[in-house]
Amino acid sequence: MALELIGSFFVAGTAGLFFWALRRRFQALPRWLVPCSAGLGMIASTVWLEYTWFDRVSAQLPPGFAVVNDEAMASPLRPWTYLVPITERFSAIDTTKRARHPQVDTLVTAQVFGFARWQNPQNALMVFDCAEGRQTPVVEGMKIDEAGVVTGAAWVTAEPGDELHETACLKG
Repeated sequence: MALELIGSFFVAGTAGLFFWALRRRFQALPRWLVPCSAGLGMIASTVWLEYTWFDRVSAQLPPGFAVVNDEAMASPLRPWTYLVPITERFSAIDTTKRARHPQVDTLVTAQVFGFARWQNPQNALMVFDCAEGRQTPVVEGMKIDEAGVVTGAAWVTAEPGDELHETACLKG
């Protein structure tokens, strides 16, 4: 966050200095052009940073991570997002560490990570019941016995087309 602020100030200063130098060379340019160009430079860099956040963060994920459930949102504080919504959160699943139950092939555990703009990443170990189309986070007191029976879980039925559930249940 601090680096983005410093970057925005840098862009604003560069734009302001550029138009200040132009104004010194061409006296006919209006005085208001220097602060206006600095302000527009700061706004443009901030908008660019907001719109590229998802691409920058998802590109830095290690190999084997699958990005799922990205959420594009609009905000009244940023009215331009009603035209082109900004992705502010997404989930990723570590496909290299998925584990299937030895007795019940349709019971899968996987590490799931949640990313949101301006927040620290969250992670959770989740159990997916691919046969029943449901999922649950692993919590204290939850047990999976040798027969694949899960006790102490609060199952949630996955919505049709849920990318997280589909990715966790992929064979391979």
